[in-house]
Amino acid sequence: MPDNLPSDFAGFSRLPGHQLLSLSGADAAAFAHAQFSSDVTALPLRHWQWSAWLTAKGRTIAVFQLLRLDEERIVLLLADGDADAIASQLQRFVFRRKVRIEVRNDLAVVASFTAPEAASGAAIAQLGGETVELDLGSDALPRSLRIGAADAVAAAADSADIALAWRQSDLRYGLPRLDADQREQWTPQQLGLDRLNGYSVKKGCYPGQEIVARTHFLGKAKRALQLLRVVEGTTSGTQVQQNEAAIGTVASVAGDLALAVLPLEIAPAPLTVGGVDAAHLPLLDGLAR
Repeated sequence: MPDNLPSDFAGFSRLPGHQLLSLSGADAAAFAHAQFSSDVTALPLRHWQWSAWLTAKGRTIAVFQLLRLDEERIVLLLADGDADAIASQLQRFVFRRKVRIEVRNDLAVVASFTAPEAASGAAIAQLGGETVELDLGSDALPRSLRIGAADAVAAAADSADIALAWRQSDLRYGLPRLDADQREQWTPQQLGLDRLNGYSVKKGCYPGQEIVARTHFLGKAKRALQLLRVVEGTTSGTQVQQNEAAIGTVASVAGDLALAVLPLEIAPAPLTVGGVDAAHLPLLDGLAR
C-alpha cells in the first residue's frame, strides 16, 4: 500500500466499475421519488437505501444504492456502471423540475472486507470533506465502502482479484449485478429486490409501479433469484436445466457463482448450467436497508 495514501483510504481497494450519479437541486428528492422504485421522501437525511429504475413495463434497468446526503442532494451508486447513459435517459424526464443530473467522475469508490469504522446499517458516516462511508455487509460477511475524491484514492490498489471477490460477495447476499444483456429483462420481484427492501408498493406512481404492485398484491411472483455454484466461464443469459428441460436463466455471474431466476418451487432433481452440474448455495441475509 503506497505511503502517501490518505488515512481514510488506507487498506481499501478501488472498485473501478462503480460509478456515481448525482441529483442536486430543490426538486432532487421529488424527482428521484417519482422515477425510482424506493420511497425516497421517507428516507432520512444521511441514510441510504436500495433502489431501482424500471421501464414502464416493470422491467429493471438498473439496481443501485440511493444516498440521501442532504435536502437537495442525492447520489446514485451504480455498481454496474453505465452512468452516462442513465443520466442521459433521466434527463428526458426533468421537464420543469429544479434538478441537475451529473455524472461524478471526480469521485471514486473504494472497498474493504472489514467492518465499517463509523457507518452502520443504512446510516451514512461522514469522514471528512466529501468522503463518506457505507456499511455494505453484516456480521456474517463484514464489508465497508467509501466514496471520496478520485485524486485522493488514485494510489489505492486496483486489483482484479478484489473486484471479483466483491462481486461474488454481492451475489452471495442476493444482490443482482446486471450486465447489459440482462437489463430490462426482469421484474424487481424476479430479482429478489424484496429481500433488499428495494421497492415500495405504497408510494405514488413511478415507472413500472403498476406491474410491481399488481404482482405483489395478487401474489403472482413465481420466480426469484437463487444462488448456484457453476463452472467458471458461465455467462449471463445461460439456461438452467433440470431433467433436460429449461427451468430458468442465469442473471448474474461472478467467477464460479451465479444468481439464476428460478421457480420458487422446484423438484429436488439435479440442476445443470451449460451442461454441467450446478449446486444450490444459501443466500446470506443482512444486506437489506
